[in-house]
Amino acid sequence: MYEGFAEFALKYLQKKEVGYGEVRLEEHEGSHFTLKNSTPEVVGFDNSVGMALRFLLNNSMGFVSINKFTKNDIKNAIDKSIKLVKKSQTISENISLSEEKTNKKTYKVKQKLNFKDVSPEEKLILLKDVDKSVNDILGRYFSYHDDICKKYFINTDGTRIKSEIPRGEFMYFITVKEGNKSGQKHWQFCNSGGFERIKNKNIPKLILQEVNDIKTNLREAKKPPKGKLDVVLGSEVTGIAVHESVGHPFEADRIFGREAAQAGESFIGPEMIGKQIGSDCVTVVDDPTLKYSAGYYDYDDEGVKARRRFLIKDGKINEFLHNRETATKMGLKSNGAARAENYDKEAIVRMANTFLLPGKYSEKELIEGVKYGVFIKDYTEWNINDTRYQMKYVGGNAFLIKNGKLSYPVFKPALEITTPTLWSSIDAVGKNLEYGTGTCGKGDPMQGVPAFLGGPSVRLRGITLS
Repeated sequence: MYEGFAEFALKYLQKKEVGYGEVRLEEHEGSHFTLKNSTPEVVGFDNSVGMALRFLLNNSMGFVSINKFTKNDIKNAIDKSIKLVKKSQTISENISLSEEKTNKKTYKVKQKLNFKDVSPEEKLILLKDVDKSVNDILGRYFSYHDDICKKYFINTDGTRIKSEIPRGEFMYFITVKEGNKSGQKHWQFCNSGGFERIKNKNIPKLILQEVNDIKTNLREAKKPPKGKLDVVLGSEVTGIAVHESVGHPFEADRIFGREAAQAGESFIGPEMIGKQIGSDCVTVVDDPTLKYSAGYYDYDDEGVKARRRFLIKDGKINEFLHNRETATKMGLKSNGAARAENYDKEAIVRMANTFLLPGKYSEKELIEGVKYGVFIKDYTEWNINDTRYQMKYVGGNAFLIKNGKLSYPVFKPALEITTPTLWSSIDAVGKNLEYGTGTCGKGDPMQGVPAFLGGPSVRLRGITLS
């Protein structure tokens, strides 16, 4: 029904003699439910449809979004945007886009249990079952959200991409009290696919284990050791470190300064391609094509074919995340990293699923190789500076390691370290690759997009805990 309006908008842009034009039509349909301390707080159903129009006029970029589907509304929106672009041309930077292959493709992620066939009652029961499993703790906040996103992308180069990607998400925030101490945990699960992807995770069991781990740590943990020692990081900590200290600083638009006033800059520069930043066993990739992942797509929001990107390869800086604009600045082709949260946002350089490739060791073997150190299984908090160089991770479920075996729990060991030091200190990588989920935030206005952040356990030598 709406595709005809997208075609009309593109033809109208061509009549205006733009150098390049594209239309991204998006339709979203979904539901969301929230349970706080056993009480339903939010129940909602989402339906939206709109178009993003982007064009180049005399090397200046124009963008406008609309959700009124009449030919007059489309014409007026384009005409106004063109006027604004012409007025700003004297102060705007010249923009060009990389030449890319023309693509024509239709693809769809299948659902075994279609979200639209699952009743609101069943979705709420999912939250209630989780709540019942841990209803003795101090604070419980659970939310469920599903979304079916249909896109139709066309541009003046001849690319035509039609897609349908459903996603389901479960998020929790819990507060646990033990004696006079308390601990908190926030996490989320997200996959592309149908309701079965959330239903089959056995979330009540996972969260109950999380609660028991927090209680044990609050009750038994001792102060962590100080000074230089060896550290084994669990996959959850590896995942957040990969996302924050590799993924974000390797976004090419951030490297070129586009985000300087909002989210910060990057300590990485184009001249650092090929530079050693980690040990030989460190290879970090970003892969949108990972089936049923949170950040899955086959073609990005500029119509470019997605592929696995090797950000760090054998410890060396290998490539950045690019859209068509940043790629041409480096004389490259885009590697398909343009994503937008919705039709009313411009597609910008984003991660999809960023993770450390697995090695050959079991987690047990990593620990057995440590005479004295700390195993940080997961984290409670983290922060990183605006160039993504200096960072801190505070452990949640953590243990002292003595003579290759886990000893007593330790309370909130803090790892303060620079990005190069972290990745250069790794001497062994586990084979237990796991993926966490995050809603990655970036841009102004802010855009949140689903992403995997993952990796296996890793062993670091000679690390100082603060």
